[in-house]
Amino acid sequence: MQDEIKKINDLESLQKLYSETFSKNGTMTARLKKMKDLSESDRASLNKEKEELQDAFRLRKEEIENETMLAELRGDKIDATRSPAPEQTGKIHPLTMIWKDVARVFQSMGYELASGPDIEDDFHNFVALNVPRYHPARDMQDTFYVEGSDNLLRGHCTAVSVREMVRRGAETKVIAPGAAYRRDLDATHSPYFHQYDGVVIGSGITLSNLVSDIRTYLGLVFETGDIAVRIRPSYFPFTEPSIEFDIRWDKKTGRPVKEGGDWLEMGGAGMLHPNVLRACGLDPDKTQGFAFGPGLDRLAMLKYGLNDIRKFFDGDIRWLLDKGF
Repeated sequence: MQDEIKKINDLESLQKLYSETFSKNGTMTARLKKMKDLSESDRASLNKEKEELQDAFRLRKEEIENETMLAELRGDKIDATRSPAPEQTGKIHPLTMIWKDVARVFQSMGYELASGPDIEDDFHNFVALNVPRYHPARDMQDTFYVEGSDNLLRGHCTAVSVREMVRRGAETKVIAPGAAYRRDLDATHSPYFHQYDGVVIGSGITLSNLVSDIRTYLGLVFETGDIAVRIRPSYFPFTEPSIEFDIRWDKKTGRPVKEGGDWLEMGGAGMLHPNVLRACGLDPDKTQGFAFGPGLDRLAMLKYGLNDIRKFFDGDIRWLLDKGF
């Protein structure tokens, strides 16, 4: 496969092959799921093969990005002496706008804003969320580690929710928007992206409360009552039962619709796993709650009709102006 990787000349094709290999239903993922049935030497061999493939994908991605950047630089001439036009100043970035929208909506629903450190420890990012060392779910949240320590760039804002649950205890209702980091890059994924993680803990909290809050916030964010929401079962180590929620979305208009269109995944959620409650110092026999963690970037792309997450970070103001920002 490494020879096949070296022959690829564009990021889209490279990401397609990567997904076929390492996604939930990828060929390598399927082999890794059977690792427990292998001998120790075969497990070591499979791990080495996985690491070599990941290195090959990463190296080829860097090569393609460098080649693309050099080609753009050769063809892009900039007049550094030219003053910007008035309409090119004072614009608000779409990620800032969606962040404010989400904060406003959830505050109107009684949630409090919370924040935490971008550099986390292993406990808050993984262990407290029922993901111990060597748990296979860690591969799905492959992040960046600080050399010489167990600290890492947080893979999700759920780490903030853990801190809030420990601090607030059995009466917690917070929303934590912020940056997250994972080793992933294509038109809809970025190694640096944004999430908002919500958690509600109290007595009598049920899955119905979670579904109601999801439906309410989606309607408020998209400023329409004509939106179809689908709830389906899923699996996450830190929730039980777990769900994912989708909306109907029209590809032509880039807007959510009541009927027709395609179902588009918006995020995961569920009732907090008893092990998570225990890790936060709570008694699962007396307390229950739910959590949800969708992405802010995807929400902004849908609301504002954008089609490439990488455009959020490339610094090209012409793209924002073309979209009317």
